[in-house]
Amino acid sequence: MRRIHRLLVLRRCIPCQKWPKGFFAKLVLVAAWASVCSMLPIDAVAQNAPPSSPVGAGEEPQQSPPPRATQTSPNPQQTSPQQTSPQQTSPQQPSAQQSEPEPGQFVFKKQVEEVVLRGVVVDQENNLVSNLGQDAFTIYEDGKLQKMTSFHKENAPLALGIVIDNSGSMLPKRPKVNDAALNLVRSSNTQDEVFIVNFGEEYYLDQDFTSDVPKLKAALDRVETRGSTALYDAIVASAKHIRQDSTIQKRVLLVVTDGRDNASQESLEEAVRELQRRDGPVVYIIGFLDQTKQAGGAMRALQTIASNTGGTAYFPRDLAEVDSITRQIAFDIRNQYVIGYKSSNSSEARSFHTIEVQARDSGKRKLRVRTRTGYYSESPGAL
Repeated sequence: MRRIHRLLVLRRCIPCQKWPKGFFAKLVLVAAWASVCSMLPIDAVAQNAPPSSPVGAGEEPQQSPPPRATQTSPNPQQTSPQQTSPQQTSPQQPSAQQSEPEPGQFVFKKQVEEVVLRGVVVDQENNLVSNLGQDAFTIYEDGKLQKMTSFHKENAPLALGIVIDNSGSMLPKRPKVNDAALNLVRSSNTQDEVFIVNFGEEYYLDQDFTSDVPKLKAALDRVETRGSTALYDAIVASAKHIRQDSTIQKRVLLVVTDGRDNASQESLEEAVRELQRRDGPVVYIIGFLDQTKQAGGAMRALQTIASNTGGTAYFPRDLAEVDSITRQIAFDIRNQYVIGYKSSNSSEARSFHTIEVQARDSGKRKLRVRTRTGYYSESPGAL
């Protein structure tokens, strides 16, 4: 329906044109002739066909397809509705390979967008490795080797969302957490954009994108403790906000919580799906969870969210560790490799594609690459 509506809108944009005198009378005669021919045997049609447009025996008279709005002409007002082509493509049947469109055509062309990965590389001792070249990396999508199209390291501006649990049990932890979050902001690029979300039963955007530290501090200090924890809802809403309202392509969420989700309408699977959009953020999580079997499920959920985006989940045993964790996160963010490739997958349907990035050092020792584990491709017209 969306494509049909688009066609109707485009057609309305074409202004009415004055037709030649006697045009409609001629059009009626042509239509009458076509109707008579359709009721006669093919041989009769061939014998009575006008000399100027002969039709061979066994062939049907060719009819020109209806006019369509052009998507390629720089001035659609000059496009004549009488211009047609026998090789037009129906919008319901897009073709990946087509010749150059003629005036009057509406053509869909498949565009293969570059998949951009941001990753951190560590060795077997979990030490950061930041001196690798392009030849050290190989990329696989759905098990197939991909050709790299871009590679660099960057200290580019960052869109950062700080999403903090506002439940009652977090109240004694908030001063230390707030200080650590502000230290992360202060260590960032001066062109970074940061927003603050506090969440309990509901989630609140207490400060939209800004680089003003006093404003961010005021938002972090806005604590209204409540019992429940809608963690997944807050993550999904924050991921959508950073994707839709920031033009910066380097995107990170820092999530701080001390409990399992018990109030969300979104599920864990839906949260991961939103984060695994092609332009989704990398997620780092600090979880203050009891080191008990009861906390095992919540811990695995947080690890799933972080690892699938290329981030890390930390579970400090002491509140004093929080500042060093945020410093480590800041260091990781500033030492990312940026790798791009154009997918060899020809599917246009919305589907999930797995990604594996491998790296080896100069001694051919295998290294660990932390990056997203896959992405959802978008079908034409999808949001």
